Order: sequence, then C-alpha cells, then structure tokens
Amino acid sequence: MLKIFVEASGSLTSGYFINSIKEAEHVCVASDIDSECVGRYLADEFIQMPDKDDPGLWDTTSKSLICHGIDIVIPSLDETLLGWAERKSVLMKMGIYVILSEFHTVQIFQDKWLTYQFFVEAGIPTPKTSLEQVFSLVKPRHGRGSAGIKLTMDPICMDGMVSQEFIEGEEYTVDVLCDKDSKPIYIVPRKRLGVKDGKSTGGVVIYHPEIIKWVVRICEKISFQGPINVQCFVCKDGKVKFIEINPRIAGGMALGIAATENWIKLIIDNFINNKSIQPKSIKYGLRMKRYYAEIFIS
Repeated sequence: MLKIFVEASGSLTSGYFINSIKEAEHVCVASDIDSECVGRYLADEFIQMPDKDDPGLWDTTSKSLICHGIDIVIPSLDETLLGWAERKSVLMKMGIYVILSEFHTVQIFQDKWLTYQFFVEAGIPTPKTSLEQVFSLVKPRHGRGSAGIKLTMDPICMDGMVSQEFIEGEEYTVDVLCDKDSKPIYIVPRKRLGVKDGKSTGGVVIYHPEIIKWVVRICEKISFQGPINVQCFVCKDGKVKFIEINPRIAGGMALGIAATENWIKLIIDNFINNKSIQPKSIKYGLRMKRYYAEIFIS
C-alpha cells in the first residue's frame, strides 16, 4: 500500500481524485493551505501547506513528504508545477516519485506565448497569437481558467499578456494519460457542457478522430509523462484548433477516468512497477453532471 500526496485538496473537484486513490487501495494524503478544507475529511491523512509564495515552501514540503512517508506525488496546482518539475530527480533519489513531465515541457505549457510557438513549430493548428494587441481576445501569458481574459479592442497594457485570434466553435477538453516512456495510453476527448470559474460542470465523452489524430501528433513532438489536459475548439468548418495544454491532472478528468479505468492504478503499475499498460475500450457517450455534496463534522 503506497502513500500518495494530493495538492489543493480544498478545491471543488478534488473529491474524485481522492476517492480514486482510495478505490485503488492506497493511502491518500491530502494537503492544502486551509487546515479545515474538505479534503482533510475525505482523505486518510492531511498536511497543512504554507502559502505558494512562502520562501520556505519547498523546504517545508520536502520535510513533510519525508515525515509522512510519501511514495508518490501527482501535482495538480499550476503555481507549484515548475517547482515539482525542478525537484523530480532529487525527490526520486529519496524514493519519492513525482508523476509530472520534465521541467522544459512544463515551462512551455505554463506560458501561452511559448505554447503558441510550440504549436506553430510542430505544425499543430492553433489560433494566431501576438505579444502585441493585434487581436480582440487578450489573456495573461501565465494564468489559468478565465482569470484576466478580456475581449476588447480598447488599448490595454500588454505587459505579461498575449492577444489571440477569437475562435468560434465547440470547445473540447482532451484527457490524456502518458506512460513513463511518454506514449499516450488514453486519449479521451470530451465536450464541455458547462463551465463555472474555469471548471467543467458537465460533459460528454465524444469519439472525434481528428482531435485524437492531432493529440497523437502533439505527444510525438514533445515528451509528456502522467496525466495532461489538452484544450481545443472544433470550428464551424470542422477544423480543429488547439488553445492550450495543462501538463497536470485536472478536475474535469473525472469524466475521462470514468470512461476508461482508474488512472491511479495505471500510474502505479507503469511508473512504479514498470508494467506495460493495455488500454481498455473507451466508453464514448458517457455523460457527467456535477453537483455540490456535503460532509458533516462533529
């Protein structure tokens, strides 16, 4: 039985991830800056974390991982991804596996301008993007969800921003699990049927050969490890255009996991036990609806 460390356990989407670890019959160690977050009461153990900007963050984190006997870390917080990627090899020497792509890969996809350059160089269809205010859609180079995004041609300061061609069409998110050799085990496109604060509130798994073809191409052009999350639009003319890649596990992946199998078990089989993975059939048409749930503490 292994101990698996979970970040940001107070998020509304952390419950499924925590339950997946427990269903795989391993120990979930939740963490958050809020000592009373809901993840504390869903997981087996809990670690209170310092703020992401705390100068002692990584020293405290390393000590906590050792103290709690953590075996695996599956990062999920954008603000700490580069820190985890930077420390992968050091933690591996301590017997702690960080399931995350290499530093260079994470660095590219946490920056929307570098992401655009990668897409262009790799021949991946993507909206035109500029460091100047050329297009009406303006967004932060570094950011997540819908925070800081504006649709305007009024002059604004472009420091730390990009402008992007506005794309109309159906938005898709693609849940991808890559093995330790960077080969995609599962590619699961899902249509987002509802979004709130950048998080999927509903969706349906769709078989879309064009999206799958391009995601395979992306995985051939750069090395990913573990779960990643790809976002794209299917335009009115049927063409696919890719917007961004989150090189981490994401809240909406609950649907991608439900449509396949428990990815926690697969990660342990492949990354820890060096077993090859034979993917199962994907449950296309599977739908997800989200709702609030309660936990009562006495």
